[in-house]
Amino acid sequence: MRYYIPVFLLLFACQNASVKEQSSEKLVTEASPNETFLKSWESSERKSQLMTFVTNITNTEHSQYIATQDRIAVFDNDGTLWSEKPVYFQLYFTFYRLKQLVAQHPEWKQQSPYKELLAGDYAAALHSGEEALIQLLMDTHAGMDSKTFQQLVRTWLKEEQHPEKKVPFTDLVYQPMLEMIDYLHHHDFRVFIVSGGGLEFMRAWATDVYDIPSERIIGSTVKTTYDYNNGQPHIYREAELEFIDDKAGKPVNIHKIIGKHPVLCFGNSDGDLEMMQWTEAHPIASMMVYIHHTDSVREWAYDRNSAVGKFDKALDEAKRKGWLLVDMKEDWKQVYAFE
Repeated sequence: MRYYIPVFLLLFACQNASVKEQSSEKLVTEASPNETFLKSWESSERKSQLMTFVTNITNTEHSQYIATQDRIAVFDNDGTLWSEKPVYFQLYFTFYRLKQLVAQHPEWKQQSPYKELLAGDYAAALHSGEEALIQLLMDTHAGMDSKTFQQLVRTWLKEEQHPEKKVPFTDLVYQPMLEMIDYLHHHDFRVFIVSGGGLEFMRAWATDVYDIPSERIIGSTVKTTYDYNNGQPHIYREAELEFIDDKAGKPVNIHKIIGKHPVLCFGNSDGDLEMMQWTEAHPIASMMVYIHHTDSVREWAYDRNSAVGKFDKALDEAKRKGWLLVDMKEDWKQVYAFE
């Protein structure tokens, strides 16, 4: 099955900067060594490259200056802004919904991937086939209005914890990436999330957690319809996929919704490769940044052989093109705020 990972992205809803034609002029660096921002980042060469890039493109005297309205940064979510192991977090929400609904559908106890999820066998559920996974999505995520769905997500976040870390799922947001978003906001970037996760799943919590408005959150979608309902208007979630915002879908949605090439792109897997390539095509300057999961103690270490967040083809291209590879173990003083 070629597409089962993108479907579950919906269910859970470069050692050097690649800069266009490096000029011969001396690069501008941050003025103060005691920078207020990025405190959870080690003082590494990679941090320096990131800050130098931002300083240069926001300096009106620099040849790579980019006007405020064109400073667009895009971030993947799973594995880039928060953890994604042992499975995408939206799968845990799916399991939560399945337990709520199974009494109405006793036949699910004998059907895949429902029975695997009910038994807690997430790996087996992931390999049940595309059609079965899509049907699981429809049964647990559709057939209701958007407000009801987002409230279900918020309730789940309050009631459930990560099964291994034993903390709320939103505690597993990366502190260094929160600081990066704050740093970019300070430099007048417009920051967008462009994720394979479900759009309304993320909008239920990501605005508060990341300080990113809902209109700047882009994700996978089911089809929706408008229902006036006797004077009570609703957006109703139909049981049909509309768009998977993964791989080639990411630049398509960026073009359709944002309408401009990003200047700065953050990701962690092969699913972000096309978004990196689209960012690299910026006519003035661009930086592509991959978060490499190398810390098996504080988080999880994985790349080429992982079923979740596979980083293989994109790792090769990042090395070949000189994109920035942030080493989680070496470059981050802490991973989570609670450490």
